[in-house]
Amino acid sequence: MAGLDLFRKRRSVRVFLEKPVAKSVLEDIVDAARLAPTARNVQPWEFIVVTGKGLLKDIAAITDHGKFIANAAACILVFCADTKYYLEDGCAATENMLLAAAASGLGSCWVAGDKKDYSGRINSLLSVPGSFKLVSMVAVGYPLAGEQKDPIPKRGLAEVIHWDKF
Repeated sequence: MAGLDLFRKRRSVRVFLEKPVAKSVLEDIVDAARLAPTARNVQPWEFIVVTGKGLLKDIAAITDHGKFIANAAACILVFCADTKYYLEDGCAATENMLLAAAASGLGSCWVAGDKKDYSGRINSLLSVPGSFKLVSMVAVGYPLAGEQKDPIPKRGLAEVIHWDKF
């Protein structure tokens, strides 16, 4: 399957070129996210695309493991209304964004949001209503040469697949 090649080559990138990403490309990435599966078709998500260097630095400073956001061309934040399956829905949207970024020749990295101590500060910084939960942040940009290395080794299919029982 040709589509599986995208899954095999995608990897997390944390070092980016100082090169902006076109608004149309960022819109395509968010469009892929909004097309994700969602429980009961609730579609609880809202997306904030941050490209301003000042805000990128502010977001990076608030996170514990997302300092590289400061040097990304953009950060796309996924917020969801507090529904029963907000986390599953928001994670499905996030994965679609990661794959869309890779398909566009961009590097990206998922940074956790849900249940993090800093999520409230991110919401405040971006004027997000309190009824929304920060699910994730995705740093996006053109990878620095050498950062798009071969994918890291994954456990083999035979090691993880079970038929009928564990």
